[in-house]
Amino acid sequence: MITNDFFTFALMNLVKLNNDIAGKISSYLSDKGKSFCILTHVNPDGDAIGSALGLYGYLRSKGIDNVSVIVPNNYALFLHWMPFNDIVIVASEYQKLANDKISNADVVFCLDFNHPSRVDNISEVLTKSRAFKVLIDHHPQPESTFFDVVISNVDVSSTAELVAILIYSCENSFDIIDKDVASCLYAGIVTDTGSFSYSNRNTQTYLIVAELIDKGIDPVEIQRSIYDTFTEERMRLLGYCLSEKLTVLPNRKVAYISLTADELNRFNHKEGDTEGIVNYALSIGGIELAAFFMERDDVIKISFRSRRLIDVNKIARLHFYGGGHMNASGGKLKGSMQQAIALFEQLFSNQDINMYL
Repeated sequence: MITNDFFTFALMNLVKLNNDIAGKISSYLSDKGKSFCILTHVNPDGDAIGSALGLYGYLRSKGIDNVSVIVPNNYALFLHWMPFNDIVIVASEYQKLANDKISNADVVFCLDFNHPSRVDNISEVLTKSRAFKVLIDHHPQPESTFFDVVISNVDVSSTAELVAILIYSCENSFDIIDKDVASCLYAGIVTDTGSFSYSNRNTQTYLIVAELIDKGIDPVEIQRSIYDTFTEERMRLLGYCLSEKLTVLPNRKVAYISLTADELNRFNHKEGDTEGIVNYALSIGGIELAAFFMERDDVIKISFRSRRLIDVNKIARLHFYGGGHMNASGGKLKGSMQQAIALFEQLFSNQDINMYL
């Protein structure tokens, strides 16, 4: 624990869950005989994996042995360095095992998603589960009635930060967090804040990060592991996107990049290879809204990013069967790449992006 009186005072006044919520969760954690499952959304990102493995490490430190981490499908190789990664069950590869673990669980933690449909191939077994369900998430519009306890705050940087707050609320300190747990939670915060470059002005985030660093983690090595371990194919794919597939809509402050299934195959695409590509379109001077279209399994998957108060969550929900945050959202569309792009361009052909403020 950081000994500086300012940090200690600030944490005591900033970090805390409702006592009733913390009490309910603590009562379940005190029963070491219960079985626990930790689930993330489909296509898990750094925050999903970091928060899930951080929570796993915390539960194990509490003496709870029967804990499973389950993800709907595989995730980027640049996240596999995290402590506890080898215990993750990928449901798309071990469907029966994943279903059995969820069906027999006494407690299910649902991390970084706001609706049971977001877990894709394990949504049915989750819906049927009679377990005590805890939602920990920072996306808007959570499906609150499905969960027994909801820990949801859109003003918090990441689900990993919410897990840190949960730990602090149950323990009244961060003393129980070791270097492995801290590394996972730090990775989740770093990825969901874009290495602290997004519009997060919450002092609490930096206080928690200071605590995690105090556990002996190496922020430089974590940054390198996440962002500086491109494969040659991934680097060439990025170059192709920027040189051949970048489109800027004239006078609309909008840009997008698209990749067909054939193009992905051309570059030997692996899970995570397209992570962050949408941000390159947004980094162009004057661009305030960016999109990335990717063809996978006969569906066009779309990532949206924006600046200022342009609400891409609204765009995703109204037009692309998705949702997320105001400045970072996702959606999908059944049909061809041409249809998806045509719809997107049509949205801004006769109207300014300011209508989405």
